Order: sequence, then structure tokens, then C-alpha cells
Amino acid sequence: MFGIGIPELLIILVIVLVIFGANKLPEIGSGMGRAIKNFKKATGEPEEIDVTPKSESKDASDKKE
Repeated sequence: MFGIGIPELLIILVIVLVIFGANKLPEIGSGMGRAIKNFKKATGEPEEIDVTPKSESKDASDKKE
């Protein structure tokens, strides 16, 4: 995996702890989790969009008057 082993991951974790502090880690983790979830949702199958025209009978009758 990109040539990164356990020792390198531990060093990265220590650097993140020093930069952000232990109190910010849950916020950072939840933010990253939301970002990954949104990315997966966006790259997944598109939602079905209803393209049928809405009835215009009421609008048409209003315009005639």
C-alpha cells in the first residue's frame, strides 16, 4: 500500500496529534468520514429524476380567464 508500513503510519499519527491536538481528532475524523460518504454517494448510481411534466390544466384555465 504505497510503501507505507506501520512505523510510518504511527509517525504520521503523532504528527497529526501534535498539529491538531487530541481534542480536534474526533472532529477531523467525523469530517473526513462525511466527506468520504458524500464522495461515494456522488460517484455511485445517480438518483432517479422524475421528468414527467406536471399537469398544467389549472394554469391553462387561469390564463383563459
